[in-house]
Amino acid sequence: MTDPFRKRLEDVRRGLLVLHKALVDSERITYEKTVGAIRSPNHFLQLLTDDPWFGWLQPFSQLIVSIDESLDAKEPLTAAGVDALVKKTRLLLVPSESGDGFSRHYFEALQRDPDVVIAHGELIRILGRRKA
Repeated sequence: MTDPFRKRLEDVRRGLLVLHKALVDSERITYEKTVGAIRSPNHFLQLLTDDPWFGWLQPFSQLIVSIDESLDAKEPLTAAGVDALVKKTRLLLVPSESGDGFSRHYFEALQRDPDVVIAHGELIRILGRRKA
């Protein structure tokens, strides 16, 4: 029998990964239109980790790492732990036209890329599910 807390967190993680990929792909296209071609996959990885252009994605990436750490921990998942990560996810995914940092960039990505909108909608649907 599958642990319902683990299943919930795995579902959220899968949704985050799909949205993360959509955001990275969208940001890459915008970068290449604005700055120029990315020379190689290694160059792109370096940009993702070091270039301020992509820095706004760090909170999103860190959230995925936090979820991975919770799923890999030796201690069993608890309702409170899963709820805290779900809440953190919901709070992060609030776009803001007048905000700054992640919320502003997220708003812009939602405006320019239908793939981001679709992935966002799916993740919001997953987050809307109540605990098992």
